[in-house]
Amino acid sequence: MKVLAVASEAYPLIKTGGLADVVGALPGALAPHGVETTVLLPGYGPILRALSGGKVLHRYTDLMGVKARLLVFANAPFPLIVLDAPDLFGRDGGPYGNDAGVDWPDNWRRFAALGRAGADLAAGVAKAYRPDLLHAHDWQGAMAPAYMRYSGLDIPSVVTVHNIAFQGRFDAAVFAALDLPAAAFAVDGVEYFGGVGFLKAGLHTADAITTVSPTYAAEIGDATFGMGLEGLINARRADVCGIVNGIDTVVWDPATDPYLHANYTAATLRRRAENRQAIEAEFALTPGKGPLFCVVSRLTWQKGMDVLAETLEDLVAMGGRLALLGSGDVALEAAFVAAAQRHPGRIGVRIGYDEALSHLLQGGADAILVPSRFEPCGLTQLYGLRYGCVPVAARTGGLADTIIDANEAALSGGVATGYLFDGVTRANLTRAIARVLDGFSRPKVWRALKRQGMRCDFSWSHSAQRYADLYQSLVKRNP
Repeated sequence: MKVLAVASEAYPLIKTGGLADVVGALPGALAPHGVETTVLLPGYGPILRALSGGKVLHRYTDLMGVKARLLVFANAPFPLIVLDAPDLFGRDGGPYGNDAGVDWPDNWRRFAALGRAGADLAAGVAKAYRPDLLHAHDWQGAMAPAYMRYSGLDIPSVVTVHNIAFQGRFDAAVFAALDLPAAAFAVDGVEYFGGVGFLKAGLHTADAITTVSPTYAAEIGDATFGMGLEGLINARRADVCGIVNGIDTVVWDPATDPYLHANYTAATLRRRAENRQAIEAEFALTPGKGPLFCVVSRLTWQKGMDVLAETLEDLVAMGGRLALLGSGDVALEAAFVAAAQRHPGRIGVRIGYDEALSHLLQGGADAILVPSRFEPCGLTQLYGLRYGCVPVAARTGGLADTIIDANEAALSGGVATGYLFDGVTRANLTRAIARVLDGFSRPKVWRALKRQGMRCDFSWSHSAQRYADLYQSLVKRNP
């Protein structure tokens, strides 16, 4: 079976977050299940500079008002087609905005073009390639199923919601340039609260909807988590399922990870001490007997980083230390930097993102804090489990699906893998940190907790099988 994945990023070619990890890992994970996945990505400068020898599959004289080409590359890390449209994607800055973090004003045009190209490939615009199914990821790819539906194409499609908070909402004025029939601007089409909703369009027109964890699939039917789309989700409940994300166990393997100062396994956990020392040196932390916490996160309200900032005094007072890597809200960045200045040697902060450092933190810190208010799946807690870095997380979304709380029954049964807490407040997070300190003070319990987490299988094997089964059911329904 041939599947075309339409996405805005994929590791290792372009990455801003977990979406890239998922899109980059799925082609390899699906291959053993008889699924040949080709990824359609925008032609950002870094991608075109990293690859060479692209073969032209199709040329556009007018794609959303610009000239463009569909290029296929033989030297990509996975089967890849690139939408080469310099007027849309050949610019300095990030995939979605400039260096100052301001969204590109023409994002509607850029990702409508991506969706249009995906639908055209599904329709057979390139003689050398035509998929059996299209899989769109998040709002940036979600217009592809809409274009397929409104052009009468009956090839099945799936849209995956990685985070329903990001919806691709634009002013109604852009509709005229989307090359859709007038009837599409309706409640049962792309219209959304008087404007145009890209994710809403995909949720309405795709044959199936997936989210990145079962709990999140249930949560987004509630107004607290649905962000205005809960009505549509509930109307299509029979077509919604949650498939928990996996991780690339080759890239994320403490036994072979080149970013670690010392490699180790569950049987050689003592070697983690060298990585811990490297973190202390990197973040100018004073060595101590208490647990070393880490954070690898976007610094945003969703991630509960405002509550963590309020809780740092408690963490330090209880004997903990913190190494934080992340960027996001300017006020939160400033709050963490100020905390590091108040507590030199106890709190270290690195603003930005560093792939190598994120691996080192997982490989040397004792516990990773994930106090998200909502979390569709989360990958940092999976990396933590894989690396023996005990996750401390809010009981929501994929966090609840992937962590077994270290209550006394779970500890006695040898199945506990981390610490969960309800309600993202300073008091609740402080209590969770206190539980960590108690567990850390009991070496036998702590070692068992780390080793149990490392035994968990969060590879893509099971989840890839579920995607393959879903694809097969849709193709059989739409032969």
